[in-house]
Amino acid sequence: MAENVSPPAPPLARAERFIWLTARVLEQRLFAHHFLGGGADPVETALTAYRNDDDGYGHALEPDLRGPVSQPLHTAHALKVLNRIGRCDGRRVEPICRYLTRISTSEGALPAVHPSLRGYPAAPWIPVVDDPPSSLLATGPVVGLLHRNQVWHAWLFRATDYCWATVESLEKTHPYEVAAAVAFLDGAPDRPRAAAAARRLGRLVREQDLVVLDPERAADVPVPEGYAPGEHHFAYDFAAAPDSLARGWFTDQEMDRALDHLVALQGEDGGWPVNWRLWAPGTEVEGRPLVTLEALLTLRAYGRPLG
Repeated sequence: MAENVSPPAPPLARAERFIWLTARVLEQRLFAHHFLGGGADPVETALTAYRNDDDGYGHALEPDLRGPVSQPLHTAHALKVLNRIGRCDGRRVEPICRYLTRISTSEGALPAVHPSLRGYPAAPWIPVVDDPPSSLLATGPVVGLLHRNQVWHAWLFRATDYCWATVESLEKTHPYEVAAAVAFLDGAPDRPRAAAAARRLGRLVREQDLVVLDPERAADVPVPEGYAPGEHHFAYDFAAAPDSLARGWFTDQEMDRALDHLVALQGEDGGWPVNWRLWAPGTEVEGRPLVTLEALLTLRAYGRPLG
């Protein structure tokens, strides 16, 4: 007699179990908000736990930076959460912009890491220096989100100028910097200028082999200098939603192959893997739910069935 075999649970159900098993409260609340009809208030309450008296965010909100102190990358992550729940408005963002103003470089942009992190654990590839340079990695996503939400603050003027100058002069680059540039361009108010800059950036991405276009041949594509073995980037890493300017960099076939690959990456435990270098136990435990949420949101944005 043939043995009855239950069909595998759909991706969303498997991911939900993974989230309840492993995620921080913030990611649990975000999952509930995005996929279970949960409200925005519990997400904002969970995010508030990471906020400091200086109106920046810390406490390892970004898992590769540990310790309690506020950091630009933590604060950029917080703004991304507020944007996702429709709470990135002027009243909430005004104090955050004051924090950004205080920690900005002489160019009016954000450093990737503020010197206050010194003495706390951080990924070994993240340097802590007394006078850090401006970083598109930190500045681009923040400026893009504030513009997208029509937030206006004095800090934005010079920070926007820095982003334009940096994005339009990029030559040799790497995937995380490209993703930050896309985050800026997707929110920049000058849409014709943003579209032109995105077309140029897309050519660089393809010319420099910064994207794996055929996931089955990923092993043949070298990772950028300093990246972990297998730390490849795919079309969905740049175009996380169909309305991104980066979507125009890829054919429908290339995008479909990438999304098929993303579906296949879901693990037996229901979560998606991290592919960057792991240096402490907590970074993988906290990072995987973040990656899992991003994967689910990307697949849903492209209309892939989640169950």
